[in-house]
Amino acid sequence: MDASNLLSKRAELTPDRVALREVATGQSYTFAQLNARVNRACHFLRHKLGVQKGDVVSLLAHNSVVTIDLLYAAMKIGAIFAPLNWRLVAEELVYIVQDCGSKVLICGPEFSQTLAEMLPQIDVPHLVSVEGAEVANTWIYEKELAAADEMEPERPFLSPEDTACILYTSGTTGKPKGAMIPHRQIVWNAINTVISWGLTQDDISPIFTPMFHSGGLFVFLTPLFYVGGRIVLLREFDAVETLRVVAAEKCTVLLGVPTIFQMWLNTPELARTDFSHIRWFISGGAPCPVSLITAWRQATGKPFRQGYGLTEVGTNCFSMCDDDPEKKPGTVGKPIFHSEMKLVDENGRSISPNQTGELLIKGPHVTTGYWNNPQATAEALRDGWFHTGDMARQDEDGYFYIAGRFKDMIISGGENVYAAEVEAIFVAHEAVADAALIGQPDEKWGEVGVMVVVLNNGRTVSAADLLSYCQGRLARYKIPKRIIFTDALPYSPYGKVIKAQLKEILD
Repeated sequence: MDASNLLSKRAELTPDRVALREVATGQSYTFAQLNARVNRACHFLRHKLGVQKGDVVSLLAHNSVVTIDLLYAAMKIGAIFAPLNWRLVAEELVYIVQDCGSKVLICGPEFSQTLAEMLPQIDVPHLVSVEGAEVANTWIYEKELAAADEMEPERPFLSPEDTACILYTSGTTGKPKGAMIPHRQIVWNAINTVISWGLTQDDISPIFTPMFHSGGLFVFLTPLFYVGGRIVLLREFDAVETLRVVAAEKCTVLLGVPTIFQMWLNTPELARTDFSHIRWFISGGAPCPVSLITAWRQATGKPFRQGYGLTEVGTNCFSMCDDDPEKKPGTVGKPIFHSEMKLVDENGRSISPNQTGELLIKGPHVTTGYWNNPQATAEALRDGWFHTGDMARQDEDGYFYIAGRFKDMIISGGENVYAAEVEAIFVAHEAVADAALIGQPDEKWGEVGVMVVVLNNGRTVSAADLLSYCQGRLARYKIPKRIIFTDALPYSPYGKVIKAQLKEILD
């Protein structure tokens, strides 16, 4: 079961239904029109750029129909789509492009300068400009697309295990890991979501979260196209504009991260927004406070669900009914239809209801592992079970609750920030002897980083200087919001920093 036919089959079944409305351009595409664009992209990639099965195509650009072109085109011709996180700085992007071996890199206008900084350090055979991006000696995407054939391309043999996407997640060792998304994961995510969430061809959903994340690509995009629904695509997030679009387009289901829902609550536009077409809201990306769920439900009068997913196991892992959040505050629901889950203790033994353990997930919606990283793959995938690193409990009625993260990271505004990566930057500063990142609750971002720093003997440096040092070395969302200086860090007998003790200084 591969994903290469998802769009072409839908275009065959309902060619004249509107599949996509792109807000920035005002352009709408039927499934037939969207499929024709994708076919043109296939022929451009294959016949002009020589992209073959297994080659990697990367995109550095804001949300647009081009993202959808490349996702579905790559799946049709057996290539691998690896969108780039435009929030990262050039140095971070260089590592990712070199690690995945991009054969094609397509760049949008906002990131021409970033690409210019990357070029001396990357080896990419083909550069492509989109939307007028100023990149020397490149192919022009729009020109090549217009000249290409819109007939269905020849398909290579594809296995359900073949990689369709590589999505990079921050690494606990300081380097990001490329999660391999096989064709079967995309198909089964669509099936699971449609079945478990009750999506229909009448559903309309906006996408305003970045499409370099699995959430933008797979929460509603592929499931709604699978069932024949509609996507409303925004270039990026703006609190007021998104609410206006939700009302104007009569959206029926809506995904956001807790930070976004909090921002909407603080926006006067919320009270003026018509949510009459909304069936339910769902929050993902980070744990959502029960108080926020309650406040949102009171403000809108609509059901509010909390979801859970990971890049590696699919964006939609649980399902719930509309009244579950009230009956079971804080729950993420019950496992989706085609999935197995269990909770284990530190010795790998299953635990009893209402005990907390690590969440393990098995099913056709699970990754095949990490690109060029067999060690990380072996650690995460054991006997068919994916070890999420997240702690959870299950009550006597079968409802799951996410208790926290076993892995050492914080989630700030829906973005994963792994401590080791940030700490490595600080320790590289000549004045810093040791550093440890801890999370602090934040009303806007959910959680922000606080760096506890030990200086080398006889050295001095200000917090402002350290934060300035991070600029250009870390994406903005990874830079701590606060620095605390201390004489020493508390260590366990096994050489691990005892971060629970560090967090006491925040109280």
